[in-house]
Amino acid sequence: MQLHELVNTFGQDLRRRYGERVHKLTLHGGFSCPNRDGTIGRGGCTFCNVASFTDEKVQVQSIQEQLQDRAKEIKRASKYLAYFQAYTSTYAEVQLLKNMYEQALSGADIVGLCVGTRPDCVSDDVFALLAGYVNQGYEVWLELGLQSANNDTLKRINRGHDFEVYADIAAKARSLGIKVCTHLILGLPKEGRSDNLATLDAVLEAGTDGIKLHGLHIVEGSTLARAWKAGKIDLLSLEEYVSIASEMIQKTPAHIVYHRVSSSARRPTLLAPLWCENRWLPMTEIGRQLDKSGSQGILIGDSFIPD
Repeated sequence: MQLHELVNTFGQDLRRRYGERVHKLTLHGGFSCPNRDGTIGRGGCTFCNVASFTDEKVQVQSIQEQLQDRAKEIKRASKYLAYFQAYTSTYAEVQLLKNMYEQALSGADIVGLCVGTRPDCVSDDVFALLAGYVNQGYEVWLELGLQSANNDTLKRINRGHDFEVYADIAAKARSLGIKVCTHLILGLPKEGRSDNLATLDAVLEAGTDGIKLHGLHIVEGSTLARAWKAGKIDLLSLEEYVSIASEMIQKTPAHIVYHRVSSSARRPTLLAPLWCENRWLPMTEIGRQLDKSGSQGILIGDSFIPD
């Protein structure tokens, strides 16, 4: 069986609701991060190097130019979500955000926004702006980088906020009709399966509409790269990642949408583990595992049944 027959995937969720394919178009707004510029810290999160997921050259392009380029790359869709991914995409004056978001929404084929950010960088003005787009009929997702619900882990990775900040922001967003997608990393230092499952429980209790799973991978230029080169970090094998991710999916209620179950980076930026170079590999293996042991929600008696 294919993954979307076992997991409530974002692509299939969009297809059900829109009646056709809807693709994300990744945009770079040239945003910074308060954990890099000294506002709350310097050096960023220990795992972070933005070069692993964005091309810096797009920063010189306008939002409209980026949209046109991305749409040309994706020929199987006629509707799109504008996805502000890199760094902290709510970390600017609200008028600047408004101008940028509305450039993205100006296309007739754009049905909404996905905005990646930190839980501690969503002001009341940002909430009002995003809620306004919801009220206009746009689909709006606030993608919150949590990574772990364990406050000790958040300190170790220099995250700069605690779980309680995340829970408050997630609740406020959902009360305004803004959908929340929670980003989680498996394999963080000193965390194991039980920690990942505890994080899932905390996120589900706080309330979320979607989840993204990422395996910890070491990228050049990150703080963790130095520790890895010194032999101080153990990384998950592909088999371990698949086992943990599959159990988390099986313990997730069927209505929650999985935007992603694996992530990737490219060499030479990617240092380890090399199985993270191809996100399709863990996706395929997770599909095989779920096909054997049961689909999303099965471990809580809420098995996912595809349309």
